[in-house]
Amino acid sequence: MRNVIALDVGGTGMKAALVGADGTVLYEARRPTGRERGADAVIETILAFAAELQALGRARFGAPAAAAGVAVPGTVDEASGTAVYSANLDWRDVPMRALLSERLGGVPVALGHDVRTGGLAEGRIGAGKDADRFLFVPLGTGIAGAIGIGGRIEAGAHGSAGEIGHIVVRPGGRECACGQRGCLETLASAAAVGRDWAAACGDPQAGAADAAKAVAAGDERALAVWHNAVDALADGLVTALTLLDPQMLIIGGGLAEAGDTLFVPLREAVRRRVTFQPLPSIVPAALGDAAGCLGAGLLAWDLLSTEVTA
Repeated sequence: MRNVIALDVGGTGMKAALVGADGTVLYEARRPTGRERGADAVIETILAFAAELQALGRARFGAPAAAAGVAVPGTVDEASGTAVYSANLDWRDVPMRALLSERLGGVPVALGHDVRTGGLAEGRIGAGKDADRFLFVPLGTGIAGAIGIGGRIEAGAHGSAGEIGHIVVRPGGRECACGQRGCLETLASAAAVGRDWAAACGDPQAGAADAAKAVAAGDERALAVWHNAVDALADGLVTALTLLDPQMLIIGGGLAEAGDTLFVPLREAVRRRVTFQPLPSIVPAALGDAAGCLGAGLLAWDLLSTEVTA
């Protein structure tokens, strides 16, 4: 049975799968990234994990993987196959495509940005499959976006398209890791909401999920934290939809798991802000934390399709 390797590398964990030609997940596995061991150890873990999957595919399905796709965080040069920079993984200019292809015996390898790869999956097989133009925005530790246009994801001239988390929505506000102040992700990411709720409730272990539960229970302190985050998010999304005019805004990540607690006030906040702009539908992501891995599988199959066409 023909299969490809799909790898989604995160700051704390890696998700992997063998994916069939029809998109069926034939095998799944997870393991820690182990970033505390340093960049070289993380890279070796990725390569070894892929090699294990290749051997498993050969043993279980009678054929080694025909290609591989890997999604990584940070700045990614997809054309050259280079993982340019990741603050979370402490690497620079890693020739990931070449390293993986060599470890896997020369099979073709596609390298993608984690959020754009997740957006590819949401666009083809998830919430955006009926939308020609969409913006996928996962709200996690940070905030980024994937711009879907006609079945593909726009990377931009320098591989940094969609960085909505660094739109300044509160000038002079909190300092962001990027060096600016008042960036969207300092206010409306899951990490930001968790931090604000921990400060408001006095529990340093509290997170965004706890804030959402408190909002649903009517806690006034939680409502204030949530209102600030939703307002900031709506400001950032309206800036994005003014520039991009998408049919759909797909919201994923940890905060989206709050369901109507997030989507009801967010839709209303965006509606209040638009004037001449057509209002897109605002929907939850469909694939959850599997989006990046599924998207990596799509990248791998796309490689093979391109080879056949060529």
